[in-house]
Amino acid sequence: MQAIILAAGMGRRLGELTGDNTKCMLEVNGIRLIDRALDILRESKVSKVILVVGYKGDNVRKYVGTDYKGMEIVYVDNPIYDKTNNIYSLYLAKEYLEAEDTLLLESDLIYEASVVKRILDDPYPNLALVDKYESWMDGTVVTVDAENKIGNFISKQHFHYSDIDKYYKTVNIYKFSKEFSETHYVPFLEAYCHALGRNEYYEQVLRVITLLDDSPLRALPLSGEKWYEIDDIQDLDIASGMFADTDEEKWSAVSSRYGGYWRYPHLLDFCYLVNPYFPPRQMIDEIKASFENLMREYPSGMKVNSLLAAKNFSIRQEYIAVGNGAAELIKEFVERYSHSIGVVYPTFEEYPNRAVEGNVVSYIPDNKDLRYDADDVMDYFEDKDIDTLLVINPDNPSGNYIPYQDLIRLIEWTKEKSVRLLVDESFVDFVDAEGEVTLLKNEILSVNPHLVVIKSISKSYGVPGFRIGVIASGDIRLISQIKDDVSIWNINSFAEFYMQIYEKYHKDYIKACGLFREERSRFMKELAEIPFLRVIPTQANYFLCELITDKYSSKDLAVRLLADYNILVKDCSGKAAFNGKNYIRLAVRDRKDNDYLISVLKGL
Repeated sequence: MQAIILAAGMGRRLGELTGDNTKCMLEVNGIRLIDRALDILRESKVSKVILVVGYKGDNVRKYVGTDYKGMEIVYVDNPIYDKTNNIYSLYLAKEYLEAEDTLLLESDLIYEASVVKRILDDPYPNLALVDKYESWMDGTVVTVDAENKIGNFISKQHFHYSDIDKYYKTVNIYKFSKEFSETHYVPFLEAYCHALGRNEYYEQVLRVITLLDDSPLRALPLSGEKWYEIDDIQDLDIASGMFADTDEEKWSAVSSRYGGYWRYPHLLDFCYLVNPYFPPRQMIDEIKASFENLMREYPSGMKVNSLLAAKNFSIRQEYIAVGNGAAELIKEFVERYSHSIGVVYPTFEEYPNRAVEGNVVSYIPDNKDLRYDADDVMDYFEDKDIDTLLVINPDNPSGNYIPYQDLIRLIEWTKEKSVRLLVDESFVDFVDAEGEVTLLKNEILSVNPHLVVIKSISKSYGVPGFRIGVIASGDIRLISQIKDDVSIWNINSFAEFYMQIYEKYHKDYIKACGLFREERSRFMKELAEIPFLRVIPTQANYFLCELITDKYSSKDLAVRLLADYNILVKDCSGKAAFNGKNYIRLAVRDRKDNDYLISVLKGL
């Protein structure tokens, strides 16, 4: 078995990184792509590699040579690499295709050895390696039937996003028998180049072959093996995390991000907190139907957006401002309107991080479950010099909840002490409580101008990508100043449209929260059966869990879950107030995902 690697392209989308070298010379975590590929091929007993070079080809020749650790290297030059595409590069290597069974690869791929092993070990002689289509993928896709016959190579013109569940992405690794190359591929390759030119892709030839009634080419779907295609600097960044040298480095690279995990193949995110049951399909379809208008039109700005938020929460427009996520509003309020702030730890650290260093007065509940009530808070801060008191309700990450009537007492207490009360109720819709839970009411805000309420729409409404948060207060001057301070177009058209249509789906939201509470209860019972976890009860959409084992630290567990199972969890051990104790936070997802996590944890 020989291999042909196509490495003639210029890699323009990588900018300066390919200014002096071709893409195969890129380094991922200190190792060049070409070295990774050649090492894997050598370990796979490939006898010879044909490198088709063009742009900066002399650099490749000089670096690799003609013998790579005992494996023969042969070069084919594409002198017009800047005027042709990969179909011509492969055409120039046609004599090698006809000489021996061949593994065909592109040079901008990074993959684990099991990917090559999978295609080489399969007894079928002519295979296109494919993977189930995901949103991060780009390039050629195919349809595959139950017998792994390729129905068609889908062109860009015929790609329909409504059909993505049926699509498979080509990995750009193929196995061709000598006979297949002689009787099918090379004759079609020659004819296609002569008839339609050199500036095409070699997959076009495969597309034609699959149209034959007796096409000998089959698809081989991967089963979770790791690979990535590097076309630009973002791809390089993702690949660096996926193929980190150690499991800990991979975890560090992934966990240091703030989202964007759809670009990580098969990653299951138990770290970030989203309602799995909302929005409903009909609402999503309605937003999709308006996509073009929303993309092409400017959003309305703060005046209209605050009107929409006021409508959705049934409060006066002058009481509410809209933010690009709650984070924008937290930053604005804490930095500009709070000086000395009282905080219950552990907490959502966006709040104290925005305060001036040394101006945070901390209260840490003295019990293993980190429980506290309104009286605990009032007792602790009674003699403390603060101008703002923060209460996250339910709290993050503990899940602690102060009931509504106790919050009312806390409001009165802070009023008497001339302390501004800042309440974050981003998770309050998940509470198992009958009657009132929210402070977003005209009758409360109007008589308590010292009260400020922040609510993230991302968390409970399941739309973190829209970036919507609200801040509300009966202090009209404060709200007016915030509206003036933030950008007039801080909310995009998609977020605005979401607020515009939400009212129609309010009943769906109430139902979704009910379904969530049921699943949370079931999930907790399952988690409680994991012998090394102590699960702290919660009223939010996550569980704080203490590890009670010497087998794993919280970081060790987080690293292993990501490395072995592609599951991302939050390691909380570094948070203030935990004093090095091992805690993780687990988001509540839907039943299927939760059951998968449970099965993994039970197997550890």
